[in-house]
Amino acid sequence: MGRWILRSPLARAGLAAAVVVALVALYWFQPWKLFTDTYVDEALPPAGPTPVVSAPTSTPPSATPGAVASATAPAADEVLAAGEFVTHEHDTTGSAEIRRLADGRHQLVIRDLDTSNGPDLRVWLTDQPVIRGTAGWKVFDDGKWVELARLKGNKGNQVYDLPASADPADFRSVSIWCKRFSVSFGAADLTTT
Repeated sequence: MGRWILRSPLARAGLAAAVVVALVALYWFQPWKLFTDTYVDEALPPAGPTPVVSAPTSTPPSATPGAVASATAPAADEVLAAGEFVTHEHDTTGSAEIRRLADGRHQLVIRDLDTSNGPDLRVWLTDQPVIRGTAGWKVFDDGKWVELARLKGNKGNQVYDLPASADPADFRSVSIWCKRFSVSFGAADLTTT
C-alpha cells in the first residue's frame, strides 16, 4: 500500500511540499538553539570607573626652561549608565553599562549574561523604558533604537563599540532583541550613574 501512495503524483507533490515546509520551519525557528549555548568571555574593564594613574611631572635636569610640556594624565574611563537585565521572552540575567573610554569612544559592556540562545539575536540600545513581563516584550522597536551587532554569545562577558553617530544620552535601555520574531529576550534599564 505504501508503494502505491508514492506512485501517485499528488502524494509525491504533497510529500515534497511537507519536506519544504519542514526545512523552512527548521531554518526559521532553529529549535536546536534551545539546547545549545554559545559562551563568550571577553576581557572586561574593571567594574566602576577606572582609576587615574598620574604621570610624573618633574622636569628632567637636562631640560631647558620652557622646553618641557606639562605632563597630563589621560582621562579615566567613566561609567555613564548601568542596569541589570530583566526577563522578557526568555529567562535573562546579567548587567550592562555604557562606558566612555579615555579616548572619547563609547562601549556597551555586558557582564555575566545568561539568556537562551535563539535565532537572529541582536544587541539594541533603545530610547524605550524597560517594562517587566509580557507587556515589555515588543516595545523596543516602537521608538529610536540602534543595533550594535549580533549577540556574540548567549552566556558570558562581552563588549560592543557604539557607533560614533550614537549619543549615549539618547538611549535608556539595552535589549537582547530577536530580530526574526521582533521580541526582546531580556532588557536592562540604563540608569545614569
